[in-house]
Amino acid sequence: MNKKTLTRRAALGATLAAPLLAGALSLALPRAAHAQTYPDKPVRIVHGFAAGGNADAVARILGTDLARILGQQVLVEPKPGAGGTIAAGSVASAKPDGYTLLLATGGHAIAGALYDKLPYDTVRSFQPLASLTSFPFLVVTNAGNPATTLPELLQGAKSRNKQLNFGTAGIGTGQHLTGELLAQRSGGAMMHVPYRGESASITAILGNEVDFVVVAPTAAISHIKAGKLRALATSGGSRWNGLPDVKTVAEQGLAGFEVRSWTGLLAPAGTPKPVTDRLQAAIQQALKDEALVARLVEVTGGDVVAGGPQEFQRLIETDLKRWSQLVKEAKIQKD
Repeated sequence: MNKKTLTRRAALGATLAAPLLAGALSLALPRAAHAQTYPDKPVRIVHGFAAGGNADAVARILGTDLARILGQQVLVEPKPGAGGTIAAGSVASAKPDGYTLLLATGGHAIAGALYDKLPYDTVRSFQPLASLTSFPFLVVTNAGNPATTLPELLQGAKSRNKQLNFGTAGIGTGQHLTGELLAQRSGGAMMHVPYRGESASITAILGNEVDFVVVAPTAAISHIKAGKLRALATSGGSRWNGLPDVKTVAEQGLAGFEVRSWTGLLAPAGTPKPVTDRLQAAIQQALKDEALVARLVEVTGGDVVAGGPQEFQRLIETDLKRWSQLVKEAKIQKD
């Protein structure tokens, strides 16, 4: 084989390789360019609850700082209904480009346990970005109720062979499943009475319509301090800072009982890693702002956790497994 043959073969090889190289570059360049320019338009944070509620407040507080860090508007869009599944479905089907995010709550995992035919997969349809806040629930009675502790409430019902009625913010909420778990673990006869939101459940307990309610701390604290309601227990693994004298459910005989709700940000599955990296860094930077942290603590009555994507993924998976098991064992009707 002479030098001319080798030269011709080298030239042919280069000619054939050129389109492949160009194709590889064409795939890589848009991804790199997108990462460098992201975001170049407003980012939306969607959530599944009414405007003015806790989820809405968390989204708006965080969104203000994210807008400053990202240099783009961050718009908050409430899409209430069906336990947050309407909002989750809209984000799951959105273009995975980092411009549509979901502010998820603990109800995201509960919906996965309660609904059989969701238009998305609770875990696989989303890319976790960060967990944000975590808070317990309170078990609350009317101040006129003779029970001053959780065991007294439960034992009083058993001694009178009475079924306890408990109110919550609605079917499929964290409050609902916490009450069902309390019923299962205590062995007491309890009936769930769902109301249209937390304010309605507070009105119910103030009027003695039910024996107790399971509520977020911020919904009941003003009435507790005014002496109209009494907190019997907190569902967390430790006592709530706002009422340090109120014992946990676990401290009052139900060892291992712990329920905390949470909020966190999710992106649609398939969002490019450079974009999720940018978002995760921006979220963590925002959560180092002491003023922002103070506002989130005030709004939720809980803690700012600033968990990373892997930690948030485990949290969702753990809650989904726990609530799915409870729904099955307690024979809670699924939709």
